[in-house]
Amino acid sequence: MGSGAGHVRAALAVLLTLPILAGFLFTGTAAAHAEAGPARVVVVGVPGLQWGDLDRTRTPNLWRLVERGASASMSTRAVPPPSRSLTCPVAGWLTISAGQRAGAPGGSCAPPAQPVADQDGGASVPGWQELVTFNATETSYRPILGLLGQRVVDAGGKVAAAGPGAALAAANKSGKIGKYAPDVAGLGDLTPYRLVVVEIPDLTTAWLARPVDADGVPSALSDQARREAVAAADRGVGALLTGLPQGGTVLLGGLSDAAVSAHLHVAIADGPSPGGGPYGPGYLGASSTRQEGLVTNTDLTATALTLLGLGVPDGAVGRPWTSATQGARTTGEAAGEVVRSLAEADLASQVLRRVQGPFFAVFVSAQLLFYLLAAFAVRRGWGGSRALAATGVVATVGGSIPVATFLAQLVPWWTFSAPMASVIVTILGIAGALAGVALTGPWRRSVLGPLTVVASVTSLTLLGDVMTGSSLQVNAVTGYEPVTGGRFYGFGNIAFAVYSAGTILAMAGIAHWLISRGRRLPAFAFCLLYGALAVFADGWPAWGADFGGVPAFLIGVAVFLILLVGSRVSPLKLVLVGLAGALLIGAIAVVDWLKPAERRTHLGTFVQQVLDGEAWTVVSRKFGAMIGVTVGNWSLSLLSLVALAFLFLVLDRPSRWGASALARAYAAAPPLRAGLIGALACALVGFLMNDSGIAIPAMALTVAVPLTLTACVRALRTAPPTTPARPSEPAGTTAPPAA
Repeated sequence: MGSGAGHVRAALAVLLTLPILAGFLFTGTAAAHAEAGPARVVVVGVPGLQWGDLDRTRTPNLWRLVERGASASMSTRAVPPPSRSLTCPVAGWLTISAGQRAGAPGGSCAPPAQPVADQDGGASVPGWQELVTFNATETSYRPILGLLGQRVVDAGGKVAAAGPGAALAAANKSGKIGKYAPDVAGLGDLTPYRLVVVEIPDLTTAWLARPVDADGVPSALSDQARREAVAAADRGVGALLTGLPQGGTVLLGGLSDAAVSAHLHVAIADGPSPGGGPYGPGYLGASSTRQEGLVTNTDLTATALTLLGLGVPDGAVGRPWTSATQGARTTGEAAGEVVRSLAEADLASQVLRRVQGPFFAVFVSAQLLFYLLAAFAVRRGWGGSRALAATGVVATVGGSIPVATFLAQLVPWWTFSAPMASVIVTILGIAGALAGVALTGPWRRSVLGPLTVVASVTSLTLLGDVMTGSSLQVNAVTGYEPVTGGRFYGFGNIAFAVYSAGTILAMAGIAHWLISRGRRLPAFAFCLLYGALAVFADGWPAWGADFGGVPAFLIGVAVFLILLVGSRVSPLKLVLVGLAGALLIGAIAVVDWLKPAERRTHLGTFVQQVLDGEAWTVVSRKFGAMIGVTVGNWSLSLLSLVALAFLFLVLDRPSRWGASALARAYAAAPPLRAGLIGALACALVGFLMNDSGIAIPAMALTVAVPLTLTACVRALRTAPPTTPARPSEPAGTTAPPAA
């Protein structure tokens, strides 16, 4: 391929200039500008309220609010109790106070304590210092309790709270509220207050009165009891809205759970928005999720502060709510459409949580069984050529399954009566269709033809997804869980593993096609340019926004390119590439940090955490998560070990068919070796740098090993058999016969 050393130097030069390119592309940040805000912000907490609770007849006040305002599902993640993954009411209110995930000591959900009244009409939150200490020392998020109320008071505004939960959200850093009453009627005229926080406690009061289970979590409300509590909450919301002075913005949210499992909850905004225009009608959005109709509880804090002209401080992680739907809509039909759509989003999240564990159990078990049967077909030759051909077909389908788990989101499988069977059938159907295309087109005659088709579809699908909002990853069995709230846009760790492995193998297949036609330089140029685009897309905040993936991906692509030109991977080259990866993601993160706080992604937020001395907290939390996933998820660890064993102990050793299958494939398509080693290098570094731990190599191998097996089967079936020579008989002695 010409001068291998020259090509390697060119590749390293391009990769090392990516950080400079990032700087040029990201320069130019918009200055924040103040808009005329509302006279006051009224935060209405209805903990436990879900979109499935709303009905035009039973909840007329909430329905009218949906018709006027903008609506979304709210992810209400906070610090959960030790034994359950849900948000208790106290944790939900404290999260609003801090603008960061917060929690409360104890192993069960308890109602908020009644504030202690002051003589001047205010109140103090009992046990406030205990709550502050717990969140500062026992949680990894280090929330600043009282941030919301303190910021309003420091700006000269007055704060009022109605209800003990509201007191938690409205208190200043000392746990004090300027004006407090048990209900909104006791507050009197609300005109003097800049921030009013109101608790509508009917749902949580009914739920917390239920008997508790062994984990201290109340049992579920009956359907009738829930409807009655929701109706009472609706009446409370109606009374509040009737008595509000003109000129304010209402931010209503179901701030916590009132069920035995976590849900998405209601979020509605009505009144002037941070941009100056009114909210709604239609959907809410926020840059924290980049998803129409999906916001977080910490966004509510950021929205209130932004509306009051106070800005979002570094301690808060949310982003202001915005109207995501443009243009007027017919209110009656629009409200019904919004409620149905958002209720369905919660249904999808609940179904996902039920099927995800069983799906991975089936997924892992099926792969382990397949590797066992394939080992007999490839190594021992059991079943002859027919079994070998069937192995190649199943391997192609298996390599298509990872991308099919994302494409399955194009089908509403969660709405069917048997969602577990539905998701499996949907994924297998898509994977089978993709494998059919890979195995029947004109490319099937090439050793890497089917591999190239599947890997290319994998790479382009996920690249296109992050470029258009990452919708295929939302509620996918291998994607995001909005209820969990770990990530809402860009490349999730599993998606990154699938994308990076697919990209590197696709480049290997395309390089082989070009090289076999004598186009060596175009092959190298294509791989260099597409590899650079793929890596850059992984890290760019507007697309992949993947901090830990960029160095791993860059190393994988560089190893592939170095081997593609026949050069040796030396420690010096790896150090240079690793340095380029660190510089690239560092440059992207710094330029993202230069944006106004409300426009930063988690990349820029991390830079701020470094400056604030909080980086070690974030790193240690992610390292702990990586260890936890690796140690706790034994099935993925086992799958990774079995896949590697199959690759090196079955495919890379002589078999019944003669020379090793992997050697045959390498001989027929030399770029496969570079692609496979590059993908494995990326998976290894990704394992060390991401909080998903063993999930990275497990999913990368789920793409790489079946597709490599497809190529090996094709190589065995097209090459003439080579039977290992039988060992010669021992040479006879030359000594004279004994007398």
